[in-house]
Amino acid sequence: MNRTRVLQEIRMMRFEEAYTSWQDRRLTQEEAARLLGVCERTFRRHIERYEEAGLEGLIDRRIEDVSQRKAPVDEVVRLQTLYKERYDGWNVKHFYERYQGDHGGQRSYTWVKKRLQADGLVETGRRRGRHRKARPRKPLEGMMIHQDGSTHEWVPGQSWDLIVTMDDATSTVYSGFFVDEEGTLSSLRGVRETIELKGLFSSFYSDRGSHYWFTPTSGDEVDKRVLTQFGRAISHLGIEMIPSYSPKNGVTRRVVPPPTGEII
Repeated sequence: MNRTRVLQEIRMMRFEEAYTSWQDRRLTQEEAARLLGVCERTFRRHIERYEEAGLEGLIDRRIEDVSQRKAPVDEVVRLQTLYKERYDGWNVKHFYERYQGDHGGQRSYTWVKKRLQADGLVETGRRRGRHRKARPRKPLEGMMIHQDGSTHEWVPGQSWDLIVTMDDATSTVYSGFFVDEEGTLSSLRGVRETIELKGLFSSFYSDRGSHYWFTPTSGDEVDKRVLTQFGRAISHLGIEMIPSYSPKNGVTRRVVPPPTGEII
């Protein structure tokens, strides 16, 4: 694989990472574009191509596409065997780096991804909805605190949840620790450590986890009339809770308004 082709594959991987961060509201379009070294207009064009045709839409057709050459069966088997025996559970991006660097792989990122997906070794990502508008950050520190848990095998053979509580305006992390499983106590600990360090904050933003919110029907809107134990504690502090929500058919889900709360 020539240098130009390698650079194109790297660019596609970096775009996919930036796109995911933008969709998850961790980056604005301006920040994602800066990460890729392009202007916002170019980043939006890449988004349109990606959402219409996937990674194939980002390929520069002027470059000879090695991935279109029909691969021998034994090459496909070697790739799949390598993944199963040494990299089972890795995502495609990290596996591809080892495939190229440690094993002299010559195929493109797209080709490797398709071969692994075809054999059921990695999941096929669900295409996200178009035109998801990123939530703007709060302008001042302390206006909103964001909390999230991330499950990962942080050390070999040990899978923990990392609980991070951070400021929405500055991304300053006020609390971070590992637990066996995210839940009410870990979330309250993150809030307590944040308050001890910085004092009370105005609002709290989280995903729609069951220890934060009561959701009558899976995948539907949260019901603010029914408080979880965590929600009750936050309400006693006079802090507004705000759920993250996903667009459904292009329309943002509403949230059931809160009268007085029944406790679950």
